[in-house]
Amino acid sequence: MSTWQIVLLVILAVLIIAVVALYFLGKKAQKKQSEQQAQIDAMKQTVSMLIIDKKRMKIKESGLPQAVIDQTPKYLRGSKLPIVKAKVGPQILSLVSDEKIFDSIPVKKEVKAVISGIYITEVKGLHGKVQVEQKKKGFFRRTLEKAQEKAGAKPLK
Repeated sequence: MSTWQIVLLVILAVLIIAVVALYFLGKKAQKKQSEQQAQIDAMKQTVSMLIIDKKRMKIKESGLPQAVIDQTPKYLRGSKLPIVKAKVGPQILSLVSDEKIFDSIPVKKEVKAVISGIYITEVKGLHGKVQVEQKKKGFFRRTLEKAQEKAGAKPLK
């Protein structure tokens, strides 16, 4: 065997080991996530709340209870979370929103929300529908749509 064949076999062995390790780590993470989702589903309750403000903030600046900040791993304390300030009954609370629904939460409106602890998992409009804000189209998307209009093709969505 020549040296290039040996190098190729070593690289192939390392790649196979990496794929196997990632497979098992992925299965473990998926199991952990399903357990967490089951806990969230068990604790969820529907409440009516007035959304005061929403922002993406660092966890230390968010106004969350100190116990929550202390339980957060140190490497995640600098990351930004979708925080919603809402009036639930007579109290004003800082809640963490699910990233998927953060853009659909209306500000200065009363909504019915499904919460689990301090985590908002779902939002429904109390008076009318909750409107999803349309994202601005980027330069590339606008130019592509203009070109397709001129060519008579069907525009992308």
